[in-house]
Amino acid sequence: MNDDNENKYRNKKGRKGWVKKTIRDFDIKGKKVLMRVDFNVPLDERGRITDDTRIKSALPTIKYAVKSPSKVILMSHLGRPKGEVNTRMSLAPCAKRLSKLLGKNVKMLGDCVGPEVENAVGNMRDGNVVLLENLRFHKGETKNDPEFAGALARSGDIFINDAFGTCHRAHASTEGITKFLPSAMGFLVEKEVNYFEKVLHSPEEPVALLLGGAKVSDKIAVIENMLKKIDYLLIGGAMAYIFLKSRLKGTGSSRLEEDKINMASEIFSKARNSNVSVFLPEDHVIARTITAHTRVRVVREHIPDGWIGLDIGPRTIKKYKDAIKDAKTILWNGPLGYFELRPFRKGTTDIAKFISRLNATTVIGGGDTAAAINALGLARKMSHISTGGGASLEYLEGKELPGIAALQEK
Repeated sequence: MNDDNENKYRNKKGRKGWVKKTIRDFDIKGKKVLMRVDFNVPLDERGRITDDTRIKSALPTIKYAVKSPSKVILMSHLGRPKGEVNTRMSLAPCAKRLSKLLGKNVKMLGDCVGPEVENAVGNMRDGNVVLLENLRFHKGETKNDPEFAGALARSGDIFINDAFGTCHRAHASTEGITKFLPSAMGFLVEKEVNYFEKVLHSPEEPVALLLGGAKVSDKIAVIENMLKKIDYLLIGGAMAYIFLKSRLKGTGSSRLEEDKINMASEIFSKARNSNVSVFLPEDHVIARTITAHTRVRVVREHIPDGWIGLDIGPRTIKKYKDAIKDAKTILWNGPLGYFELRPFRKGTTDIAKFISRLNATTVIGGGDTAAAINALGLARKMSHISTGGGASLEYLEGKELPGIAALQEK
């Protein structure tokens, strides 16, 4: 990757050319590289990892640091222990999985700060890797406590943030620590930033934005920020029903945020003013209950009372395919139906397969959308799948992410 394309994290509000440092900009040989990763992985009832995507996503930066060679100290959170030790949220399973993926032992430490940690780090050799225990076992992490950030910093010479999924949080291990150590982004954060910057500021046109998921309130700021950057807006999932209701369509017992009806009407108006074509479901897969074996129907336009809209129907699938077939940039955040249950995943599945075959830049938002794409085995056929649900949404809202803003500029 050449210098011109290495990192394009730019802010168009008068700071054009603002570029953040990456791990390549430091001589890390022999140094203690304190790296924030996102190992917030799902665990089953026995404490076994059910999806190691986030661990695999951090491997390029970890391997680079190991080969330099440097001493690699990894830190992450897992779950929401609320500042108290909870053994069910220990990162020990992550250390075990990472050891297997790296092909070398990753030592698990019993805490993330304190004498034990400082002693273990002091005895490391170049090429060694250790994983600190869950950051959120300490209240100082989410409070961005300077004293806690300083204690974390004592384990490193250089700080690398490679946890995009936490960059929208100003926590001790993402923002506070940069006040104590030279800091830069890892390869994962760099890749995320470059793709979102391309989508936001220099996309190949035409541009299509697909939005789904349950709550329209989560996507309002995204829609408003993106309207002047896109050509097509396609809406599915439960959030579609508030837009349909604003157009006097029957929505039955579908999930609705009633207080957002006026907002939906305003978005239609803003879309018209921006020459954006808005596409809404024309037919629906409906059921009376949200269960795997419930009776389902497909209805046109209006959903009858007592029935719940749970997926887009076949006419809508065809219409959406026709709308995006010539798009050169496609951004997708939120499943188009209740993807967790088989009767309601056809819309998301068919559109995902269709998009994967297009000659376009395809950027998939994190969270449920990424999980759906991974479950369908289509990850390698998309240009980029974000590892951060909340972080990707805030990026698309045009917000500055504190975990990236705090890193050193070139």
